[in-house]
Amino acid sequence: MQREDRALAASPASPAPTGADAAGQWGLDPNTTLTRLLALNARTHGSRVALREKALGIWQEFTWAQVLDEVLAVAAGLEHLGFTAGDSLLVLGDNRARLYMGMLAAGALGGYAMPVYPDATPAEVLHFASEAQAHFALAEDQEQVDKVLELREKAPGLSHVVYDDPRGLNNYRVEGLIGWEKLRDAGAARLREQPALRNEIIQRSRPDGPAVFVHSSGTTGKPKGVVLQQRNVLAGVSNAFKGQVFGFEETILAYLPMAWIGDFAVTMAAGVALRFTINIPERSETVLRNLREIAPTLYLAAPRSWDNMLTTIRVRMEDSTPLKKRVFDRFVALGIAAERLKLEGKAPSTAQRMLLRLGEWMVFGPVKDQLGLSRMRVALTGGEAMGEDTFLFYRALGINLRQLYGQTESSAFNSVQAADEVRLHTVGRPLPGVDCRIADDGEILLRSGSIFSGYFQNEEATSKTLVDGWLHTGDAGYVEKDGHLVVLGRVSEVVRTAKGERYIPGYIENRIKFSPYVRDVAVLGTGRDHLCAMVCIDSEAVGHWAEVRGIPYISYADLSQKPEVIELVAGVIRHVNQAQPEGLRIRRFVNLHKEFDADDGEITRTRKLRRSVIDEHYAAVIQALYSDARSVRMKAQITYDTGDTGVIERELALKDL
Repeated sequence: MQREDRALAASPASPAPTGADAAGQWGLDPNTTLTRLLALNARTHGSRVALREKALGIWQEFTWAQVLDEVLAVAAGLEHLGFTAGDSLLVLGDNRARLYMGMLAAGALGGYAMPVYPDATPAEVLHFASEAQAHFALAEDQEQVDKVLELREKAPGLSHVVYDDPRGLNNYRVEGLIGWEKLRDAGAARLREQPALRNEIIQRSRPDGPAVFVHSSGTTGKPKGVVLQQRNVLAGVSNAFKGQVFGFEETILAYLPMAWIGDFAVTMAAGVALRFTINIPERSETVLRNLREIAPTLYLAAPRSWDNMLTTIRVRMEDSTPLKKRVFDRFVALGIAAERLKLEGKAPSTAQRMLLRLGEWMVFGPVKDQLGLSRMRVALTGGEAMGEDTFLFYRALGINLRQLYGQTESSAFNSVQAADEVRLHTVGRPLPGVDCRIADDGEILLRSGSIFSGYFQNEEATSKTLVDGWLHTGDAGYVEKDGHLVVLGRVSEVVRTAKGERYIPGYIENRIKFSPYVRDVAVLGTGRDHLCAMVCIDSEAVGHWAEVRGIPYISYADLSQKPEVIELVAGVIRHVNQAQPEGLRIRRFVNLHKEFDADDGEITRTRKLRRSVIDEHYAAVIQALYSDARSVRMKAQITYDTGDTGVIERELALKDL
């Protein structure tokens, strides 16, 4: 049996094991490629469903055999157009089955599949296309095709554009524009004419060849290119598998942005290696509805997504009958109290356990069924800290929610909390295969086969990030006596007040964002006598809060300046201040009249603050916060979806605490 057969061959007659025993039995070996594993799945589990995609209200299914045929045909078609090893394929759009298969096809040919956020501006797409000197693009629909065609004047090398959805494109007469079906059929014809080509493409990719070309978040400048090798992403999957993060044949919902490493690591790398059933929602707006239809066994979401789901639950309960609301609140409070006992190492009483079983039947089970969480075995959150209330709520429902710590440069998987060792302040122990140590300045250093070999054509940044085989993560943290890792924030964000108080703004910001009423916040205070904050309210949560209380408003800006809303946010900050040292309490804040926007350059596509841009855009507000002014008139430039810019103006109230 060849190496890839030994790697992940599982008998269809018995369920695949998990954990260390499974790792030994199946020989999960990262020294193969996604193409070979895909071929293995087609050979051993060809009739099993690999992909489901919701289109026009109907779930369309693709087996492993069909996915392999499609990937190989498209690879042969791309090669016929001139795509070779080292070429780049821009991928633009929301999650679509063909876009995923196109990425696998590019990797099979030794090329760079480069997914781009669907809401990326033309300037951002141009930066990526120019960086990789891309000649090929794979676009979801007319909107994304138009975006690519606009770039041709500035990026003339972008000669071939493949599209998935033909609606609106039938009358386009553009050189190099080709539909997916035509490309696939041309490739399939090549495979029929050259019988040896099929296996040759399967074997062509190498473990040290590219799997995906993604980008760092770009909080301090333009995002840096990160090429992850096939063995990098598969080593990450192997580490996570051995750490019992997930097992074979999970059911997942592929809804995360394709340009985020978390999506590729779970959907493509783990999905192919461990034969997940990958379900793709119809649209981003239907994710919650499709989640209920699928009821996945594995679900990864950022804290904000879990917060949004919790907001949805609470909004529905506010609209229910008083009796149902009382029953819900009673059992949730009971469940949270039991979870607090577990976190303290104590066991709930017999009476509590009996009541919780009743709660599962009356409240928890129906809520999980309505959300599509009834079959969930693995629930993960990562990217930033999660609020205590949110974390305990889901665990009270019986969902074993755990914290994950990962980075783009390390293929997404560094550490994760064990199912029976969940703590609020840690991210668990480093996974098997991941070495971790703390530098003298408090920076977290990692070493693993999942770590990339360097930034794309950026030796200076690489030399600072990879030193003697260790990845300098840029995160500050420490390891507790029992091996649990605690992440405090970015090392570069460790700053001091004028009085010498040392703090990390992101640490305080995350705790303020634990409130469902706060979407974003920027904490100020470097070199100042005290801390201040600029807050972006969550329009949905605060809007519903205002409606329930009969507070009228006409816009986000209007809502943000309502005295009641200002006092609501003040209460949130006062609560956070209670846990802060006297010198690090926020003394003044302002509710901004707009959200921080990626199109305005204020945050990254993963919603991380670009502090230098925020300091520039809101210089007048910052100056007013550190003065005796009671309000400030703010003019702000905004960027519309079309790329045009405009200016909005508003009087903002400044609140003392």
